[in-house]
Amino acid sequence: MANISAQMVGDLKKKTGAGLMDCKRALVETNGDVDAAIKILREKGLAAAAKKADRIAADGLVSILKQGHTVAMVEVNTETDFVAKNATFVEFVNGILRTIVACKPATLEALSACKFDGTEYTVDETVKDKIYTIGEKISIRRFVVVEGITSTYVHGNGAIGVIVKFEVDPALESNEKFIEFAKNIALQAGAYATPYLDRESVPANVLAEEKEVVLAQIKNDPKNATKPEAILDKMAAGKLGKFYEENCLLEKEYVKDDNMKVNQYIASVEKELGTKIKVVSFERFEKGEGIQKREDNLGDEVAKMLGK
Repeated sequence: MANISAQMVGDLKKKTGAGLMDCKRALVETNGDVDAAIKILREKGLAAAAKKADRIAADGLVSILKQGHTVAMVEVNTETDFVAKNATFVEFVNGILRTIVACKPATLEALSACKFDGTEYTVDETVKDKIYTIGEKISIRRFVVVEGITSTYVHGNGAIGVIVKFEVDPALESNEKFIEFAKNIALQAGAYATPYLDRESVPANVLAEEKEVVLAQIKNDPKNATKPEAILDKMAAGKLGKFYEENCLLEKEYVKDDNMKVNQYIASVEKELGTKIKVVSFERFEKGEGIQKREDNLGDEVAKMLGK
């Protein structure tokens, strides 16, 4: 039997991130063969990932990396906030972002097949290793890559992430006034979960459905019973203004001055800088958005523990 030294165990831990005892057991099992021990630990990672596949990962964090005119944003989910705050996990997410910027995958499936930054392993293999090491389900939920002149914002240690893309004279990119303005627009996008950029971005079917609802509300009011259809249509159009204010980024009240809307703020900065500024698009990720979190019943849990 090979003599398994502390140095060997420590080196294997550095290579795999697995626990010391797991590394020692793998080396003992393989009679000191490091490559075989790594294989065993990786297989354990696959098994751990399979066992946790059905568990709910609704925590985690949203993170952003900007390199030149390329910016990437990713949401990586965990089961608990405790793991999401761990420095090792945060660095793991940063590694995913570096991989996205370098590889520029189009889909999650393509990202999974990319080599994880600085390693010979794929992103999929690395995720499974982290699941084994950390002991929680971890999943890369979504990511986006944006090219061009952008501003970013991350709120609450990764609770919300935002990328806003602008069309503007490149000479203004380093202008302090423009930088401040761009940050304010990103802050605005982070503050309110508006699904659309502007009126033109609202899909025709969504608008038709909203107008139908508004018209029904107007017609259900007895005071409007005798009004002609043309008048009712005008009333509906007026009420749709409220829908735009609530659902379009550029129609919202400006977060730093509720006396103006965002598009009015943009116009004021255009006038001050003497140039045209267009907000082209925005991306907003909110951690755990839309994921049904598990709600444990304390009474049921206690009864289960007591075998009742």
